[in-house]
Amino acid sequence: MPLRLIFMGTPDFSVPTLLELVAHGHEIVAVYTRAPKPGGRRGLQLQPTPVEEAARKLGVPVLTPKTLKSQEALDEFRAFDADAAIVVAYGMILPQAILDAPRLGCYNLHASLLPRWRGAAPINRAIMAGDAESGVMVMKMDVGLDTGDVAMAERLAITDSMTALDLHDRLCRLGADLMVRAMAALDRGGLQLRKQSEDGVTYAAKIDKAEARIDWAKPARAVLRHIHGLSPFPGAWAELAGVSENARVKILRCELATGAGTPGEVLDDLLTIACGDGAIRIVELQREGKGRMQAADFLRGVPLRTGARFS
Repeated sequence: MPLRLIFMGTPDFSVPTLLELVAHGHEIVAVYTRAPKPGGRRGLQLQPTPVEEAARKLGVPVLTPKTLKSQEALDEFRAFDADAAIVVAYGMILPQAILDAPRLGCYNLHASLLPRWRGAAPINRAIMAGDAESGVMVMKMDVGLDTGDVAMAERLAITDSMTALDLHDRLCRLGADLMVRAMAALDRGGLQLRKQSEDGVTYAAKIDKAEARIDWAKPARAVLRHIHGLSPFPGAWAELAGVSENARVKILRCELATGAGTPGEVLDDLLTIACGDGAIRIVELQREGKGRMQAADFLRGVPLRTGARFS
C-alpha cells in the first residue's frame, strides 16, 4: 500500500527523491520547502526553490513556513495526517513535536557515511578531507544534528577526478533509490534501525568563502582535493600575478601532474602549477567576471610564460 508522505526539501539534491517517491506510487500530501529568495538578472524577482518548482508541476500543495515551532505550524503539519515525513536537505530544524507528528516518524536522507560528516556540507568536506568513499544514509530523525538511528546505506568511491558537483549528482540519484527502498520496507514493517557509532564522529561545517583561497604550499593531492571539493561553488581561487593587474581565477577542475618548483609557479605551457610537493595541471577555470572555460581556451587569451605565478 502506498504511504501518505510529507516531503521536506529545498535544493536540486532533494528533487530526485521527491520524483522517485511519486513514481513508486506514494501519496505526497504536502511539500515543505524554503521561501523563494530574490534572484534573476537584477536580483529583484523571487526565485522558488527547485523543490517548489518540482512540486508545482506535480500539483502538490507547497508550504514555506518561516518557523515550525509555533502551534499554528504544528497544527497545520498534523492536519495532513501523514504516515511519515521525508526530509532531504530541507535546511530547517524540526522540533520534537513535528518529529512526533507522523504515525511512523520522520526520515532523513543524508549525504555521508554517518557518523562521519554530520552537518551542512558533507559532500564538500568528504572530498576536501581526501576521503576514499562517501555515500548516502536513511536515518530516523531525532532532535540531534544527524544523530538518529540509521536504517539503510549505500556507499560510493570518491576518485581524485570527482568534483563536489560530480559527487552531488551521483549521490542524489543513489539516495533517491535508497529512500524508495526504505519506504517500501517501512510500509511492510521491515525497516531495521541501528544506533550510530560514537566513534568516528566528524562535523561538516558550512563552507566559508574565506577558506576558498588555494594554498599552493600544500602537497599536490591536497590542493587538488581542495579545488574539487569547492567546485563549482564557491570555487577555489588564486590570483594570477602580472596579467595587467592581479586577476582572480577560480580553478574548477584539475589533475595531478609531474613537476616541481616554487609553490604557485607555472611550470609549462599546459598550466601545470607547482605545489609544495608535486604539481597539478589546471583543466577548467574561470576568470573573474567571465564564464568557465577549458585551460586551452584560457591560454589563447592569456598566454603565460613559464615562471609566471599564482598566489
